[in-house]
Amino acid sequence: MRHRRYPSDTTDAEWALIEPLLPPPACETPGGGRPEKHPRREIVDAIRYVVDTGCKWRALPADFPPCRTVWGFMARWAAAGVVGQIRDVLSGRIRREMGKGPRAVATIIDSQSVKAASTVGKDSRGYDPGKKINGRKRHLVVDTRGLPLMVMVTPADLHDSQAAKEVLFRLRLMHPEITIVWADRAYAGKLVTWAKKHLNLTIKTVARPKDSSGLVLLPRRWVVERSLAWMMNARRHARDYERLIQHSDTLITWAAITLMTRRLTRPQAKTPAADLDLAV
Repeated sequence: MRHRRYPSDTTDAEWALIEPLLPPPACETPGGGRPEKHPRREIVDAIRYVVDTGCKWRALPADFPPCRTVWGFMARWAAAGVVGQIRDVLSGRIRREMGKGPRAVATIIDSQSVKAASTVGKDSRGYDPGKKINGRKRHLVVDTRGLPLMVMVTPADLHDSQAAKEVLFRLRLMHPEITIVWADRAYAGKLVTWAKKHLNLTIKTVARPKDSSGLVLLPRRWVVERSLAWMMNARRHARDYERLIQHSDTLITWAAITLMTRRLTRPQAKTPAADLDLAV
């Protein structure tokens, strides 16, 4: 058992939240399989280390399991939807602590374009003329407290209103209780009618005041922008390095999971419902 030495390592309390949400080892399933060589906690700590520090998989410190093993678990859990399930359970638990229902009915959507590294192929990247960025775009949906509900990554040249159809379709399947989506003006126009007709979702746009300049905190929209900023504190997300888009989705979700486990286990007892702060 390795000594826990890195800031990204799980505490005992965090591991108690995560461990029950992981799938059973193959050797414990009816189909059978080989016993796992490395403890699950070391695998999770290694994934969190990559997300937190931004290092290459092959640059993982020697006290972690082999990088191929860690990457393999990350990829399998991503394909099985495990990471999204962990996110949903943790966000529901935080909502209950805040005195709210476990599921949100109102959400906020926004996107963020980031540069892509040379490891990202031409088929999954694009040029965002508005931001002058060649890379990928992250589409994030959060509840009214900033808790993440889903993330989807696309090439950066895909307009928000186009990507939103797929994002909102997935959102409706995952969270049928949602009725309202707050957004900026990029999501206005035909998308509003389409979402109401096909998904029974009401999109409410929040526009920047006319003649305003500098930093302006807009109602609702600042919540999702704050969540994006929190996740950017994980250095892996300063740029997109993942060859596969679904792995980019997954590592962004791991950053959100780390924020939520720390929120749930930090010493300060209860955070007032009016002041959720996932940052640490």
